[in-house]
Amino acid sequence: MSGHYSLPTKRQAKTISITHAHMALVSNLRLARPEAEPKVQAMTGYNLEPSKKLHCDSCPVQDSAACARLNNQQRLQLEEMGRGRTYQPGETVFHADGDNAQCATLISGLLKIVDCDSNGVERIITLIHPAGFVGELFTPLHRYDIIALNAAKICLFPRSDYERMLDNSAELTQGLLRRTLQSVEDNQQFLSLVNRRTAREKVAGLLLTLAESSGPSPCKPDHHIDMCMTRDEMAALLGITMETVSRQIGQLEKMQLIRRTGVQHIDILDWQALTDLLQ
Repeated sequence: MSGHYSLPTKRQAKTISITHAHMALVSNLRLARPEAEPKVQAMTGYNLEPSKKLHCDSCPVQDSAACARLNNQQRLQLEEMGRGRTYQPGETVFHADGDNAQCATLISGLLKIVDCDSNGVERIITLIHPAGFVGELFTPLHRYDIIALNAAKICLFPRSDYERMLDNSAELTQGLLRRTLQSVEDNQQFLSLVNRRTAREKVAGLLLTLAESSGPSPCKPDHHIDMCMTRDEMAALLGITMETVSRQIGQLEKMQLIRRTGVQHIDILDWQALTDLLQ
């Protein structure tokens, strides 16, 4: 971000309600914690099975997630607090209007934040990438469905315990704020993708995004994409028709930039040339 930016105090930062970038851009950077909210069931000792104990020292996003600045003792505290779990494609991580008892960090895979209109039509608001914070703090209910697009590994934390750790850890508070600012930047890039002039640019940009989320880290994308989105989902996300999505994928294949290796698989053959389409 350009210009000088001063981090808020610990008390100011901890009261920011955090979800993904769309909510952060619209209304979710609140500087005052609600004076009263309905009590939610305490999550300490909550059964998160099937789940696994966390191992922060081998986490692929340990240098970019909200917990990146924690010391060894704080990481151990976080390990004891949380549990790891893998969600299969289409499985809901958090339900809209469901009790907001948990929050999470995405380790790998891709999640979508969706909203449904009065007719039950699903609208994808935005995507959550690895290292992204998942959920909302200081509010009793989730506002949107958060659904796994592909096999997504996450660290689940009891919300009450996570908020308590924020009270006592300036490092986690600042890390969470930095993660939120990164999510805002990611969402700005996402909006730039959706608002691109040509359908080819939109489809190429989305394929690059999916490749980056499939790799072990954002700087190590996977050139073999397991397509976690249907053509219909891609069309709805990009604001074009399903036929246009299919046609543009075919054109990119004719240009020898990608190769379809099955119904749900695409290989990126020329990463640089695909990236140049967005310049």
